[in-house]
Amino acid sequence: MATNADVLQRADAEDVELVRIVFVNNSGVPRGRVVDAASLPGVLEEGANVTHAMQSFNALDRLAPDGRYGPAGEVRVVPDPETFTVLPYDDRAALLLAELHDLNGDPWAAGPRAQLRQYLEDLAAAGYAPELAYESEFYYTRTDDDGEAVPLDDSTCFSTDGMRSAHDVVLDTVDALKAQGMGLAAYYPEYGPGQQELVVDHDTGVAAADNHVRFAETVRAVAADHGLDATFRPKPFPELPGSGCHIHLSLWEGSENVFHDAAADGPYPLSEEGRFFVGGLLEHAPALVAVTAPTVESYDRLAPGMWSSAYTCWGEDNREAAVRVPSVDRSAPEATTRVEFKPADNTANPYLAQLALLAAGMDGIERRLDPGDPLNRDPGTLDESALAERGIERLPATLDEALDALESDDTIVSAMGDDLLGAYLEVKRSEWEQSTDEEGEWSSDYLDRAF
Repeated sequence: MATNADVLQRADAEDVELVRIVFVNNSGVPRGRVVDAASLPGVLEEGANVTHAMQSFNALDRLAPDGRYGPAGEVRVVPDPETFTVLPYDDRAALLLAELHDLNGDPWAAGPRAQLRQYLEDLAAAGYAPELAYESEFYYTRTDDDGEAVPLDDSTCFSTDGMRSAHDVVLDTVDALKAQGMGLAAYYPEYGPGQQELVVDHDTGVAAADNHVRFAETVRAVAADHGLDATFRPKPFPELPGSGCHIHLSLWEGSENVFHDAAADGPYPLSEEGRFFVGGLLEHAPALVAVTAPTVESYDRLAPGMWSSAYTCWGEDNREAAVRVPSVDRSAPEATTRVEFKPADNTANPYLAQLALLAAGMDGIERRLDPGDPLNRDPGTLDESALAERGIERLPATLDEALDALESDDTIVSAMGDDLLGAYLEVKRSEWEQSTDEEGEWSSDYLDRAF
């Protein structure tokens, strides 16, 4: 367990001068303060001040009208010494991930990371610990002669020409990730030209979400060093495949994977508790996507036939299902038994996404929600009667619909708490309203610099 003294010693040894104190607000955008080495001891003890209106800023970088957190009032950005990371891509710089505390020094009830940490402590008291990996897709882009952002190359899905064209920037990115303690779990060029999928090793609880923040920061920074941009937007090019952030999750009780059935044969040894967890994800999926696919643009991607998942079904290696159960590694079946929640993208706050998914899945275990038989075909090929017979529904088609589902979902409402939920709804509804014209037509106008 790292201490404040450990951080100060390492900062001095590494000749760090500037330290970024970073949190992720309701918009899903990393924000924060920068302090110099001389100020770091005090900031580690007391935090850095910031307006509480940060929790009412949306992803369009506008303050939510009539949001509960306005210009009057402050909170403290309190760094977690466990997250201290010397940045390999910026000279004499380091990063500390942080929680928001009120002026009494207590975790702020509207702070996403603190709310997740409290939920995980309650889960640990019951004997459980989740392990997660955020499986991120993104596009490398360049600026063409007309000043427009276009994909880096014209490569095809999983092709070796895509591996070659992105080799230098990917190699430097992998080196930078490993320098920060993040190992590479998977990499390949994705479906779209210039689109990539890089996945770092799974981790436990808050640390997994922290890794995702560091991962995205690293990808952008190294791309910029190569004269490129990296966009994590869910649908940056209307005519090309979208980018997701599939969330892989397992649940452990001590050294045992709760999702693994040791007596089961075959490539999908999901336990009864694992099935119930899947049942909870499906039960709450319409509300979950308000957190895991939380921007107007998310719903340009979240449609049938896009391998992004648009229906409340589950399947074994079914990439059109909302919940996919991947086949296990035969040499390590328990270690690799997990579930994947697919209707998620990189605009999500990773702390909130984890909190909502765990609350939904644990509700499934507690209520023993049977998800039914797995569907191992494209749900979009079933007619309405077949879907109804299996209890499969279309996920919300707009952010507005998803927010309505979230607001009426008692399980996720309870997990988030009134302060966090209320501010989140205000921020996300403001994004919807600011993206809709008088005729009700909607279009996304998110900034590439935000995602």
